[in-house]
Amino acid sequence: MRSSRFAATAACVAAMLFCLSAAAADRLTLDDAFRRVEQTHPELRLFGGRRDVLTTELERAAFKPPLVVGIEAQNVLGTGEASGLQGADITLSLASVLERGGKLDARRALAQSRIDVLAVEREARRLDLLAEVARRYLAVVAAEKRAEIARLDIAQRKRAVAGARQRLQAGASPESVVLAAEAALARAELDQARAVQQARAARQHLATLWGERAPSFDVVPIDPLALPKIASFDELASWLAKTPELARFAGEQRIREARLQLARTAATPDLNWQVGVRRLQATDDFGLVGSVSMPLGTNVRAQPEIRAAEAELALLGLEREVKSLSLYSTLAEAHGRFLTAQLEVRRLGSDVIPRLSRAEAAAERAYRAGAASYLEWAQLQAERTAALRGQLEAALEAHSALLEIQRLTGQPFVSAGPSIEQGDTP
Repeated sequence: MRSSRFAATAACVAAMLFCLSAAAADRLTLDDAFRRVEQTHPELRLFGGRRDVLTTELERAAFKPPLVVGIEAQNVLGTGEASGLQGADITLSLASVLERGGKLDARRALAQSRIDVLAVEREARRLDLLAEVARRYLAVVAAEKRAEIARLDIAQRKRAVAGARQRLQAGASPESVVLAAEAALARAELDQARAVQQARAARQHLATLWGERAPSFDVVPIDPLALPKIASFDELASWLAKTPELARFAGEQRIREARLQLARTAATPDLNWQVGVRRLQATDDFGLVGSVSMPLGTNVRAQPEIRAAEAELALLGLEREVKSLSLYSTLAEAHGRFLTAQLEVRRLGSDVIPRLSRAEAAAERAYRAGAASYLEWAQLQAERTAALRGQLEAALEAHSALLEIQRLTGQPFVSAGPSIEQGDTP
């Protein structure tokens, strides 16, 4: 009997541990989402295939001109002694092209530079994807936070309904007040239902990044009001030089320099050579034959391609300057948005929301005592809820600006940092 109870207890403990582990497995952190996208997203896997293609092109660029084996027959199918194959002179030859001007090295340098720039392009795309993951994860958190605010609104609207019914039973207020309070409660419940549906849709949108069709996870809750401290604008601007969007220009410069060098090698003519053995049918003798030829006018024909490559290389500096100015402008705008939203979150949390909370509580007491109207109490409830939503939207705006700053500077993505003063939050 004791052993059976022990076995049953062990089974219950094992079942509880399994349920806890399963529940933990369904909790998705932002880092988990990052890892899933990095491991499974097809756009990142695509770079592996592109590298294989470019590696094959590098192997092809390393080939030298092929050797050509030929056979030549002279004095064949003519008249008299040349009327058949008996009087033909047969020549066996071996020919090729002697490349000059460093064409082989230039081809290999161009192919290798394309491979080198691929890593920078992948890193830039990886940062874009991580930013998109963070935005979608934040959308889930925002929807759940809106549902939390709606639940707070529902709780205070239920108190208003109860207070209005109590006043109605006492004959101190008309039925219209109860109906207005119930309508406000229904609106709050609608806001909650909308937020729950938005959270469900946001989870689905997030899961599509790693190909999950029926997501069953819940995101680990984070406090969107906890905004991290960021570096000064000058320090952030100094990090722009290391961003993959500008690092790409260094790789592109190597590509265009290799193209220019390859174009310049075309100005040096190649040598076509041929050696062979000829059998003279008339004397039954053998002799060596050879030839060397070189095309004329290669320098003139190569000049348009050289000038085009030089123009593309010179244009790259201007393109980098334009991109750098655009990134600097975007960083300045994002930095300003973050500081503005951060200030709004802080002031709402420390100055506005606490006062509205105390005012709403005082209005409730005054209404129940008959010293205030329902409209005064309902207006303060609405203002407090609107302030909470405004604080949340400001925090989301700050996080959006923070994600843009992190993407521009190539810094690690974070979900939250040291908490700022938040005051009375739901």
